[in-house]
Amino acid sequence: MKIGIDSYCYHRQFGEVYPHQMVPSKQLSLEQFVDCAHQLGVDGVSLESCFFANYSASYLASIKKLLDCYDLDRVYAWGHPDGLEGGANPQAYRDMIASFDRAKQIGAGVMRVVGSSLRFRNEPHEPQLHRLAALFRDAAKTAEQCGIRMAVENHIDFNSDQMMSLLDAVQSPFLGINFDTGNFLRVLDDPVKGMEKLASRVYAAHIKDLKPQKGVAADE
Repeated sequence: MKIGIDSYCYHRQFGEVYPHQMVPSKQLSLEQFVDCAHQLGVDGVSLESCFFANYSASYLASIKKLLDCYDLDRVYAWGHPDGLEGGANPQAYRDMIASFDRAKQIGAGVMRVVGSSLRFRNEPHEPQLHRLAALFRDAAKTAEQCGIRMAVENHIDFNSDQMMSLLDAVQSPFLGINFDTGNFLRVLDDPVKGMEKLASRVYAAHIKDLKPQKGVAADE
């Protein structure tokens, strides 16, 4: 197992501050985040696409050069915050497909993707999963052409059985799981039991330290 840092860990420094959080005294550029990860001695980074300054070829090449210089493994993370919106957003799907080329340009072999989110958690799940399966089956063709595996994250939307059903419906080695321990817990699914089911299909993971409290509403 290799240890990395997702740039979303620094989301306040990238300008995304939740209402109950303090605005930090300074902000980070993506390059500064990569420098920080190198200084911390991690094996790799997951780079949230929403924090890229732009997607020009020259900028992406400069990010790749920096990652290569530090010999960092890398995941290109697409989809914050709502991804494909349960498969109902065609524009988001087109952007996800365009992101394969961006991931390739920075040398990423895995692209984290998001199918749904907390925002759609209370909408019927079966129609969402049906739409998402069709979209991911199609996207898997592009993923294979680019040599990049998709890792779909449980984004406070589906439990482990539903994520398994999504993978089974797509049936492609180019779609696996970005396993988020905290997000399974947030939908009241045991992350340990979830990992027992999904371990062979995990391409990346997010490890979170959460304290469940009965009767306290989730605040994302």
